[in-house]
Order: sequence, then C-alpha cells, then structure tokens
Amino acid sequence: MSGLNRVYILGRLGKDPELKDAKGIAICNFSVATSKQWTDESGEKKETTTWHDVVAFRKTAEIAGKYLTKGRQVLVEGELQTRSWDDKETGKKRYKTEIIANNIQFIGDGKGKTEDPSANSGSGGTPPVSDDSIPF
Repeated sequence: MSGLNRVYILGRLGKDPELKDAKGIAICNFSVATSKQWTDESGEKKETTTWHDVVAFRKTAEIAGKYLTKGRQVLVEGELQTRSWDDKETGKKRYKTEIIANNIQFIGDGKGKTEDPSANSGSGGTPPVSDDSIPF
C-alpha cells in the first residue's frame, strides 16, 4: 500500500510573502500561523500558535506573491516535505519541514474580515490557485 502525504491548514500570514525566481521558476515562501484555543481546568482561556513554512512554485507562486499580504487568511492544501543541508557555520546537519502548496485559497481580505469562501470561485473574488490548472 502506498502512503498519503496531504495537509490542510487555515490561518493567517505572519508577514508578506517572498517571491523569487530560480532559473526561470517562480518560488514563493511565506509563513502561516494557526491558533488553537481552549479553556483549562481552572476556567482560564489559553491559546497556542503554530507557525508553518509554506513554499509555492510556478503559477501558484506568482499569484501568491501578487495577492497575499501580511494578515491575510488563507487555506493551504499541500504536502509535507523535509529537506536537509549542512550548516556552513557549524558544519552540522540542519533540517526544515515545509508545506509544498498545491492549492491556495484566499479566505480573508487581510484586514481581519472574512469573505464568503464561495466568493473565491465566482466573480469578484480571487480564484483558488492550483498548479493542476497549469497547461504545462
């Protein structure tokens, strides 16, 4: 049986994305914060935030770099990938786990307002972005 590597996160961008070109391929890096809230045994409200590093490629990267901004709410669908490298300063092996985005949906307007998610696929909203829709 083969495995399944799929992740979905819904959160807000921590800063504006970084769009770059590597040998003709657009690459966009950004971080998304997801928060979990609960009430502990004493009735005190608690919250924890997890930061996720996301990487998008090609057309998905171009659109993400153009439309995403700090604070914007997004739904990211993708797969986890861990890469490694040797740290030039210490010589130690370093690791980083990232979400490779296959699909990004813009949920909010970046100002704390949440749009109707169905507006993302109709006129007036930003369409979902997916490398699957690229003809090459």
